Amino acid sequence: MTNVALPEHRETTRRPGLLAPLAAGWLGLWGLLALVAAGTGTGYPFGVDDPHRDSTLLRLLPSEAGPPFFAGMLLTAAALVLVSRRSTPTGPLRVLLLGYGWAVAFVLAVVVPGVQVLALLGYAPMLLIGAPFGWPPVDYADVFTWALTARVAALVGGVLLSGVLLGWQRRTAGCCVGCGRDGTDRGWTTPAAAARWGRWAVWIAAVIPVGYALTRFAWLAGIPLGLSGEELAELRESGGVWAGFGLGAFATVGSVLTLGLVQRWGERFPRWMVGLAGRRVPVRLAVIPATAVAVLATAAGLNALSVPEFWESGRGLSAAGAPLMFFPLWGLALGAATYAYHLRRRRVCGRCHLG
Repeated sequence: MTNVALPEHRETTRRPGLLAPLAAGWLGLWGLLALVAAGTGTGYPFGVDDPHRDSTLLRLLPSEAGPPFFAGMLLTAAALVLVSRRSTPTGPLRVLLLGYGWAVAFVLAVVVPGVQVLALLGYAPMLLIGAPFGWPPVDYADVFTWALTARVAALVGGVLLSGVLLGWQRRTAGCCVGCGRDGTDRGWTTPAAAARWGRWAVWIAAVIPVGYALTRFAWLAGIPLGLSGEELAELRESGGVWAGFGLGAFATVGSVLTLGLVQRWGERFPRWMVGLAGRRVPVRLAVIPATAVAVLATAAGLNALSVPEFWESGRGLSAAGAPLMFFPLWGLALGAATYAYHLRRRRVCGRCHLG
């Protein structure tokens, strides 16, 4: 491996952060757990006992092959993170290593979480508020399972790995590790250009979850949109319509907050927010949760569309399931809108002093 000469304005003497060691430790820990599961034959979270296995692409991976697959993937990814701290590969080797790293990050952050993590995020307010009152009537042991824990852990690992890969990719390309600038502020990444294409992305990302929410609100109102009368009656009797309402409300709030990515109140706190009125909205306060939802929406959509039963009439091909068809587009649009917001509002970089 050879060193890449970085431009003179790059600050390359800063002490390395904790992201790489944290990512390596996290991936390594779960890799060792997968290795133990491979050796003992127990503890694999996505086996036949996982009630949501068939709703994700993990169903294509035989249960007996799962533990060694994840052990190899996670441990090699941890090794790659450690290598990235010292090396600056060039040419085909750089492409190969980055390609493998991003593939692993995709599997961890998109394939493994499936629909369940996004659904939990939507149900969380209802579960937290209703828990002291015994509502909704669910067994929390059936909600917070080992499989769900592993899915969240995979998502965390994918995010950590993505952060390391992004910094490594920038460094080996001669860009600033902190902001990605290369000294040429032009093209589609300028604030003016980002404002233009970002507005289109925002409106797409705001409309799609509203379509999903309307179907769930209709059920609460007694309208069997995409359901038979008997199915709606069962939902009303079991209280499932309220769970759907909770997800619809979560989607609606997310849609409104998405609009903030191009509105003034998304940059300055509005007047009615006592104590914060007029202050700048921290960029990360918007970027971090929006990015998380973008990843989870993409994961939920891709995994749902991969299930053969989804394409059967009366299931995915109905008013109830059709909104899921647009979830991958929702995730991509929200990710683009969030990136445009970041490009518009980022300040002078503390590393390279550009901006």
